[in-house]
Amino acid sequence: MRKALKFCHTLGGVGLLGTLLTLIIVFVMLPEPSQDIDGYAALTELVDRLARWVLLPSLTLTLISGLLSIGAVTAFHGAGWAWLKLATGVVMFEGTLLAVQGPIQREASLTRQYLSGDVEAAALATSFETINYSILLLGSVAIANVVLGIWRPRLGRRRFDSAQVSEK
Repeated sequence: MRKALKFCHTLGGVGLLGTLLTLIIVFVMLPEPSQDIDGYAALTELVDRLARWVLLPSLTLTLISGLLSIGAVTAFHGAGWAWLKLATGVVMFEGTLLAVQGPIQREASLTRQYLSGDVEAAALATSFETINYSILLLGSVAIANVVLGIWRPRLGRRRFDSAQVSEK
């Protein structure tokens, strides 16, 4: 069970970081809607599909397998690094939903509405710079989680001997 959870956690982490990097690359290649609306629409659709079908499932797999690992492996119960990873995992989940997934879906929807003639071009490409910064921040947190999982620092309270305390 432990190896299966570790495999799922690693697989989810690879998918998560890989998708974040891919999104950054696509955002760099994204043309202005006024210059190339067809290219903009195609890449916006790609970004939406990456976020829906790879980013969110990878994040969910990572978070659930991490939670199950903490529950299944008793050595993790008192490990401060494991609880820190849990806290940052929840931040990653909320941050991805609010700062990446939601704005990407809105932009894809606006692009579809523009192509059907329901929205003006000025409404497009208003949130991608913010999404880029959010992706960089979430990627940094994800890398910090990888470092925590490999390094496993001793976090928490230090236990002192009563003899050491009375000597001071």
